[in-house]
Amino acid sequence: MIYTPENWPERWRNFSWRECACHHTDICDVDPDMMDTLQLLRTDINAPLTVSSVYRHPTHPIEAKKDKPGTHTTGKAVDIVCYGVKAHRVLELAARHWYGIGIKQHGPMNGRFIHLDRVEAGEVDHISRPWLWSYQ
Repeated sequence: MIYTPENWPERWRNFSWRECACHHTDICDVDPDMMDTLQLLRTDINAPLTVSSVYRHPTHPIEAKKDKPGTHTTGKAVDIVCYGVKAHRVLELAARHWYGIGIKQHGPMNGRFIHLDRVEAGEVDHISRPWLWSYQ
């Protein structure tokens, strides 16, 4: 389902349509299960979560550079801006519900993030799950 500001569900109250839509196309094709799990993470942490990327259309510049589109194009991925104690808490809770976990904890604080996705094993042919990685 393509979400718009008008049909954005109240149950994802801590995340706006704007921050979840593709920053290149304004299309918001997020997976409801992923969003429910993200909202659960937010509720469990009991603190704001800043997301820098959720859905990306395959034409998004980051995705267009890749040989094959990544997990954000499935609507099942999110990048959470965090470091330090909050990053530790995100990781502590994430392993229970998320299958892909990428960690970038170097460089400027506002550029640090944790990637989480709910892409399942075999769902995308070029992506292995469960999987943990770090970004250069």
